[in-house]
Amino acid sequence: MSEDKDIRTEFGEAVNMTAAELEKWLKTDESRDAGQHKNGGESVGHESGRRIVAILRTKKADLSAEDEKHMRKVVGYVHRHLAQRPSGDIEDTTWRHSLMNWGHDPRK
Repeated sequence: MSEDKDIRTEFGEAVNMTAAELEKWLKTDESRDAGQHKNGGESVGHESGRRIVAILRTKKADLSAEDEKHMRKVVGYVHRHLAQRPSGDIEDTTWRHSLMNWGHDPRK
């Protein structure tokens, strides 16, 4: 049980965008263009962003094991990408856009 609380805490720290902010972001061209695209379709990060919105809107008591597995994946992704921060202005970079698809805006 304490493991569940740990991942929820870490997820809450890694995902610093609200469900509404993330949902709005996912509608932009910049969001759709960022990340690795599967066979020319939706990017992995964009798909993850949609899942994050659903998780953020789910009551904690109703989160499934699959939701928590995805939360771990999100925390890992955000931590790895933050360690790869490019130098200079990050405002309009693919690096930032990719992180935002995963629910983290490094400018916050």
